[in-house]
Order: sequence, then C-alpha cells, then structure tokens
Amino acid sequence: MGLPAEEQDHIRLLEERFWVKSYRPGVPATIDDELAKWSSVVELFAADVDKHRGRTGFVSMGTGITYGELYERAAGFAAWLQSRGVKHGDRVAIMMPNCLQYPVVLFGTLMAGAVVVNVNPLYTARELKHQLRDSGAVAIVVLEMFGHTLQEALADTQVRHIVVTALGDMLGTLKGFAITMAIRHVQKLVPRYRLPGHTRWKAMMKQARRLALEPAESKPDDLAFLQYTGGTTGVAKGAMLTHRNIVANIVQGRAWIGDQLAKQDPNSLTNVTLLPLYHIFSLTANLLTFTGAGGRNILIANPRDPERVQMLLRKENFHGFCGINTLFAGFLENEKFCKRDFSNLRMVIAGGMATHRSIAERWEKVTGRPIVEGYGLTECSPVVCIGYIDLERPEMMRYTGKVGFPAPSTEVRMRRPDGSWCGLGEAGELCVRGPQVMAGYWQRPEDTAKVLSRDGWLATGDIGRMDDTGQVEIVDRIKDMILVSGFNVYPNEIEEVISSHPKVREVAAIGVPDPVNGERVKAVIVPRTGDLTEQEILAHCRRNLTGYKIPRIVEFRSEELPKAATGKVLRRELK
Repeated sequence: MGLPAEEQDHIRLLEERFWVKSYRPGVPATIDDELAKWSSVVELFAADVDKHRGRTGFVSMGTGITYGELYERAAGFAAWLQSRGVKHGDRVAIMMPNCLQYPVVLFGTLMAGAVVVNVNPLYTARELKHQLRDSGAVAIVVLEMFGHTLQEALADTQVRHIVVTALGDMLGTLKGFAITMAIRHVQKLVPRYRLPGHTRWKAMMKQARRLALEPAESKPDDLAFLQYTGGTTGVAKGAMLTHRNIVANIVQGRAWIGDQLAKQDPNSLTNVTLLPLYHIFSLTANLLTFTGAGGRNILIANPRDPERVQMLLRKENFHGFCGINTLFAGFLENEKFCKRDFSNLRMVIAGGMATHRSIAERWEKVTGRPIVEGYGLTECSPVVCIGYIDLERPEMMRYTGKVGFPAPSTEVRMRRPDGSWCGLGEAGELCVRGPQVMAGYWQRPEDTAKVLSRDGWLATGDIGRMDDTGQVEIVDRIKDMILVSGFNVYPNEIEEVISSHPKVREVAAIGVPDPVNGERVKAVIVPRTGDLTEQEILAHCRRNLTGYKIPRIVEFRSEELPKAATGKVLRRELK
C-alpha cells in the first residue's frame, strides 16, 4: 500500500529542498562549485591572506597582527613542527584561550599537514589525559598558567614536544613583559609546573626563523580537526572533521552573508570574538569565516568579566558580535556596555544554546540590532541552520525562537521513532546530510554507526520540526545531555566522578532549568554514611571536573534512586 498523498507531497518538498525559496536573494542553493575550488583549509586561508595581507587581522589586548604577519609566523611554527619530526596526519593539541598565539598555532599545524586537537584550557588533569591519550597527540602548545595541569596529565601519553607560552609573548617587548609579570607575580595565576624538555614560545619562534617549510599538500578528505564532543552518548569522542568538512562550512557561512559586510569600510571592519576559539562555533563562525572579509578580529581571553571586556572594547565601534544567551545576559547587566555606541553594529549571531526571548528583546532594545540564531553541532563543523540575515532590512531578522533555514547544500529532515520521515510541522529527531557532516568518531566505529547512516544522514539526538517556509525549530533533546552555557555536559561523566567518592552509594546527574545558563547540573546522591556533606562533594568535583560541569545543586536522599528493571537509574523520573 502506498504512502498517503499528503506524505508523498512532504517527501517531494524535502527532496526538492523547498526552503531555498525562502533564502535572501543572492544566496545560492548549493555551494558545490565554490567548494570544489579548495582542497584544504590552508589553501583557502592563503587566498584570504593574499587579498588582505597588509590589514590587521587579529587584535589581543590592544595589540594587532596583520594577515601577512600571521601567515609568516604560522609557516614558521609549521616548519618548527616538521623539524621536530611531526608528520602529515600527526595530532597537535592546542590548550589556550583566545590570544594571538592561537591562530598562529592553528594555521601552522594545518600547514604542516598535522591535525588540530582543540583542548579546553580549563580541563582537569583527568579530562586532559583522556583527550591526549585518545587522540594520540604528539605535540601540545599550552599557556603557562595551565602548565601544572599538563604536568599531571602527561604520563602515559604520546606527547613528545611541548611549547609553553605566556599571554604577553606576542604583545610587544615592553607591554608583553609587563602583562606577563603582572599575571605571574601580581595576580599569581601561574602555579608552579615542571615540564622537562619543553620549549618556550619565543625560543621556538627564534628557531623557526631559521627553518624552511616543506609544503604539506592536504587533500579534501584528510583530517583537519579532531574536535572533541560527547556526541549523543558517553564519554568525549573526537569528531573527525576533514578539510572538506571545514571548508564547506566556511563557504556556506560566507555564501549566506554574501558581500553585505564588504560594503563596510574593510579597513575598519571589526568583529568581537568572545566565545573561546577551541569551541567549534567560535572556531568556524569567528576565526575561519570572518577572515574572508579581511576585518579585524578582537580576541577576548575571558568573556565572563563584562567590566574587563567593556574596558578592552571602550575604543572600538564594532560591526560583528557573536555570543550565546549567557554572555548576552551578562553584558545587558553592565551599565557601561549598554551606554556604548552601537552605531556600527550590523550583525549579531547567537549559537551554542537557545537564546531566550527576554534576552533577545532586551538586546535589540539596547543595541538597535536583532540577534540572529543558528543551529549546529560539533559533528557538523558545526553549522546546520542559519537565521535570515539582511543587514539592509533588520526588520527581516526579528527574533522568532527558530534557528533558521538549512544552509546551502544541506538537507534537514525529522525522523519518527520507526525510522520513517516526518511531515512538515511534525516533531521528530533532526537528521542532517551535507558536505559539513563529519567523517565519523575517531577510532570508534560502533559509535559512528549509531549516528551516521551509510547514505550520509547524521542523527543529531535533537528533536525538531520544520515549518512550511523551511525554518527549523528545536523542540527538545532525546538524550539526557545537559546544556550549560552552550557547553555539552554528560551525566555519565559526572556520575562516574561523584560515585568514586568513598561516601557515595549511588548518584544520578540531571539538568534543571536555569534562567541565565539554560540549564544547571543537579546531583541526586544516596550516601553511604550520614556525615557526607555538600562541601565534600563539591570539593571532590572541583578536583576532577571543569567548572561548568560541577553540580550547582546537590540533593541527598535516603531511599534508593528510581530504576528500570535492568537496574538503570531513571533520570527522567528524577526530573
């Protein structure tokens, strides 16, 4: 018996990618021709540098570096890696916040033909060790204030080469020295560490100036990044993002925006990078996509301090601003920020978590510009959907609570539990297929098979629906993942850490709503003894978990946690 006529119509519409009719005029339905021009991220970046060589590309703490200078230093770092025996396909870890060294190391790693492994610098030694061992990283560049964490994690890894840098290393001789000394001796933010055989940044760059780079020709299907995520289940896994994946998402982003930013004065075009570049959203949206416009990218190392950020931006009249709900909320509470000049602001992009309507409305009232939402995930490099962007008609960009349309060359469908495709307006698991979808999880074929079909459809674990214009709305998440300020938090990891405490009998971690952070982590614990305290649990977590993973609520129970017949704790009942 055939499908009902209405369902056949829905399938036909989806196959025809009907949403492209809703694109802004000039946005292409596909990026296939443009994607075919580039074999690697390095090749695309080199073309950007050729166009903008003399312009300031990145700024940190008031000090800028031109695109040409960045390229030369990145090539030097690449040559240094090669001189140390780092080969094509080897993994190089980066453990730094937003600073000038970051793009140098990132592009230098790719120029050497190696694979970038981004590391959250706030990781505990346990978390860092897992990522280094799983990736097989042979080299790492680390900011000195995190050297002690690396020291604890280094044993039983393949890391052979360590470069240690200070925040002031690329900020000029006098200014850089003053900032480094203040961080070390006034703020005392650099704990003692011992990393035998490590190389200091300045010494490495001095050596690099005497070396010649042997060009490493990366192909589209070669790995560019191992970007770690919990995926839809379990411990952190490395999403294998190829050069083609990353270039596709860059080209998709540039095609969506078009030449709208180019109409601004390219010599003053400025974007603010608040989100950490080790996060896939910031990496693609801020670092890689924006270089095509040839503007200045202001790198903010610590976006959680609105007062400090406001001071760094006090002389800037920026055009672009990317953030997440929690950051927007924080800046709206800062009186000086709200009174600044927003006359140049043109484009505000939100991702990483849902933007609350109250925040979006307050932001537009203060700045005069709407927040444009998008949707993505690490496994998609990350952008899947983007909200309508028409800088000449901001009224077309009003907040809707939806995450926009599938990007060019991207297919999005919702799937029912029985595996059939949903109709328009019907909620189901959001599945995506396109050139930005990962090659799979690093050395985890079984996990890959669970989410990636043979014909290229990635199951995201999110529940969504699509309206009759093609806009997508995210309804809920299938799995028990907790989303804290745009970061994925996985209950299994938290439960494993807490259950290792000798006074804990059993534990379940769940997410509860939070008006600012989206969700907060709650730990429900059945103790072994009656003297277990919340303070003990939190101290234990601080030793083993990054800050955003630490429970904000700890509840003790005397009775057993609710379980299924198999013995699995039913987190949903606790919620």
